[in-house]
Amino acid sequence: MATTLQSLAAGCKRALFEDAGPAGRTRAAGLLSAALRDTGFVKEVFARPVGERQVAYEDPQLGFCILAHESSHAREGKPHDHGPSWAIYGQAEGQSVMNEFEVVSPGRVRKVRSVTLSPGDAHVYNEGAIHAVTHAGPTRLVRIEGVDLAKAKRGVYTPVE
Repeated sequence: MATTLQSLAAGCKRALFEDAGPAGRTRAAGLLSAALRDTGFVKEVFARPVGERQVAYEDPQLGFCILAHESSHAREGKPHDHGPSWAIYGQAEGQSVMNEFEVVSPGRVRKVRSVTLSPGDAHVYNEGAIHAVTHAGPTRLVRIEGVDLAKAKRGVYTPVE
């Protein structure tokens, strides 16, 4: 059965309604991963250019959002958190390296590991997780946020050796 944006949203809503914590997010990440392996789903989400950030779905009851992100070039993001929320990153096309950090002093972080996302991979970042996204070339991501992060105060950090 083909995955659509609406069927992904409905599945995520069920998972997050049943468990709003890490277990529900892990289930939603599994649903996103499966959707990203469906070429029809990827074509639907990226049928038109979406740019750096486009909200494709916002749940009126739970408040989570499904977003599409498209970058035509290499990009190195800065370490950040998602403030009071969480996010699930899903790789649709290209490859992303998710650098993860720990706080060493207020506002300063040290990289502790990297996770590479290839098409079909999804990774959960719970509240407080600090990370930075790097793309070596053109990339398409689908991200699920607990709330619309464009409206949330988020921390930005300086990396140290």
